[in-house]
Amino acid sequence: MATSFALDGRTALVTGASSGLGTRFARVLADNGAQVVLASRRVERLKELRAEIEANGGDAHVVELDVTDLDSIRAAVAQAESEAGPIDILVNNSGVSTAQRLLDVTPDDFDFMFDTNTRGSFFVAQEVGRRMVARAKEGPIRPARIVNVASMGGLRVLAQIGIYCMSKAAVVHMTRAMALEWGRFGINVNALCPGYIETEMNSEHWRTDAGKKLLSMLPRRRLGKPEDLDGALLLLASERSDFINGAVLAADDGFAM
Repeated sequence: MATSFALDGRTALVTGASSGLGTRFARVLADNGAQVVLASRRVERLKELRAEIEANGGDAHVVELDVTDLDSIRAAVAQAESEAGPIDILVNNSGVSTAQRLLDVTPDDFDFMFDTNTRGSFFVAQEVGRRMVARAKEGPIRPARIVNVASMGGLRVLAQIGIYCMSKAAVVHMTRAMALEWGRFGINVNALCPGYIETEMNSEHWRTDAGKKLLSMLPRRRLGKPEDLDGALLLLASERSDFINGAVLAADDGFAM
């Protein structure tokens, strides 16, 4: 019998959906039957993605979200549930990165990274998780999924992006803490740790000398494509992951080994 990862009847909130992996994640969830709520600061990009999803027969909504602003988080989650119903799946994807040596990191650099990657991810998950827990207490428990998008940089320290790695390592441990506390409410919380994935935002870098040098250090001298994460995402978002909680799934072609 074929294994199904169908998400029909499920509502998914995807943060950072206006570009890169977030856009791909939203498309994949919609293609597999989920009603998706697209969230980021760039609303016009989200509207374009919504139109694309709807043209393909999917169901999508748009909410403005700045993960560094607690009021924005609360308002976005409230709007998402008002328009689309209770959130069953959170893909906690918003993130930023900069490159500098640790001796050159300023307080502003540090805050920029941690405010989005760690603090922002935590409070988005907390706001969604609070609602999931409340519904579970009212019963019956409805399976829920939170996928925190970390990075293989959270598993292996890399030169010149040390602060980024630190922020994503915190997301990995955050995932385990949430899984421990929320699992009894039917909420499975797992982390997806992508390796080097080529997107429209970084494609030029791989053509530079620095990019080519980094590419030569990868185990199989190749980059991933956004679609290489489809299977991992669908597993963690679907009910097929019912016995997977607190897991940290590396999808990095072996680089973190």
